[in-house]
Order: sequence, then structure tokens, then C-alpha cells
Amino acid sequence: MNDKDSGENPSSCGSVPRYYALVPAAGSGTRSGAEMPKQYLPLGGAPLLFQTLLSLCAAPQIECVWVVLAPDDDYWKEHDAHWEKLAPKLKPVYCGGATRAQSVRNGLEAVAESGMPVRDEDWMLVHDAARPCLDSRTLERLLKTVGDDPVGGLLAVPLADTLKRGSKAVPGKTPRVEATLPREHLWQAQTPQMFRFGLLRAALERAPEVSDEAGAVETCGHAPLLVTGSPSNLKVTWPGDMELAERLLLRHLRML
Repeated sequence: MNDKDSGENPSSCGSVPRYYALVPAAGSGTRSGAEMPKQYLPLGGAPLLFQTLLSLCAAPQIECVWVVLAPDDDYWKEHDAHWEKLAPKLKPVYCGGATRAQSVRNGLEAVAESGMPVRDEDWMLVHDAARPCLDSRTLERLLKTVGDDPVGGLLAVPLADTLKRGSKAVPGKTPRVEATLPREHLWQAQTPQMFRFGLLRAALERAPEVSDEAGAVETCGHAPLLVTGSPSNLKVTWPGDMELAERLLLRHLRML
């Protein structure tokens, strides 16, 4: 019986695990159509990235939050007044790679070399820099649901819309539907994705170019938990998403 069937974890969990977080924020955000990296666009009176980091730093269970920046990032220092509000939990590291997966791998190596007492059995939550609307209840649900699992899991929402596979894109031509795909048992992955530190490092070494951490863990024969997320935990990607994120943040503040 393999790990996927048994749920066994190669990490030793003899001691109480601690919680840490890592946010890859080295991307340029070209699809958003902005003149600067989207993580620095103003949102709710602060950079979008601040709102993302705030949700993690505010969680009492999370001991430290590393943000992975591009080596030539010149925007971060322009917002020192905001980052100081998140001290001492927040730790920037300038080791981002060309892809998100590379940034996460580099960030995990920086954590291992940081001198912080992060053990293989500790939890690492990886969260997209462009998801600024993660609410505390959704984060708490992830922590409670996954906390005793030997492998880990991720936030996700069941697909509600009909899926269409389109024809190959051709400049100047509108694509046509090639097939309608069944949506049963399909989920849209979100973040944070929460896995044991040692397992996550090993999985990303094995599958360095996956699109998310759960995909890497799956290549090791494990089946991550699917924890119901929230539609409001959107990823700012396209022009117009910032306006929606602004409305969601305002609604969240009214509920506090």
C-alpha cells in the first residue's frame, strides 16, 4: 500500500508542529495590465501585498511570514511604513525566481538557512501574493482541518460553472468549443496550501515546475485534503479584479 492509499507521512511528527507561511511575490503581473507589479498596486489605502500579508501576520498560530521578492525589487522599500506594521513576524528575502515554483523553492531554501528553528514536521502555508481577501474564518478552517493530517491540504472551491474546452488560439480568430467537460468532483484550487516543511521541500525537488504545491506533493504519492475555501478569496489576475477586491475588502471591514 503506498502513501496515497494509507495516508502515511514520511515526516516524523513526534512533537507539536509549528506554523509558518511563505508568500512568493517576485512576479511582474503582466496579465493585470498595470504599469507596476500588481502586488504593489494600491488597495484599501495600502499596497495589495500588504493586505495579503496582513491576513497571515494577524493569525496568532503563524509564527513567521516570509515574503519572497525579486532580487532587483525596488518597490518594497518604498512602503517601509506599511511593512513595519507587520513586524516582527514579517521577513523579506530577495531570492525570487523566474517562475512561482522557483520562487517557492528558493524561499524554502532561504527559510532552511535562516537560522529559524523550522523543523521538517512543521507546517508551511504557501499563499499567493495576489490573494488579498483571505478572511480569518477561512484561514482558521484550513488550520483546524489540516492540522492533524499527516500530509496536508489546500483551500479549494467546487466548480459551479460548465467547463468548455476551446480550440487552439489563432490570432484574429475567435476560438470554438471543442468539448464540454463534466464538472463533477472538480475543484478550483486556491491558497494557502499547507504542507509539512520537509515533505514540501522534497516534493518541489522532485517536481520543480508544477503550478502549485499540491501538485508537487501529489507526485510523491500523497492525496492532499481539499478544504472548502471562499469565493471571495480571489486571485487578482485580470484588469477589473482590483475593483472587485476593493469591494470585498470593504465588506470584510464592515463585518469586523
